[in-house]
Amino acid sequence: MTGDRTEAAVQRIEAALARIAQAADRSRELGPAPPPLVSALVERHESLREKVAQALGELDSLLGELEQ
Repeated sequence: MTGDRTEAAVQRIEAALARIAQAADRSRELGPAPPPLVSALVERHESLREKVAQALGELDSLLGELEQ
């Protein structure tokens, strides 16, 4: 059951990340370079994506230990 909740959370996060990436792509298409604010958001997004991936890995490890 915990795995189902974890998987659902991962899917929601991935969907949100995909929407953010699409928005960033659209903003790039509007001009030769994204506005500074969008650029900063894209960088922040990548940083948060890495942190989320790391946290999910840690959660997965912890859940694996609990299930044993």
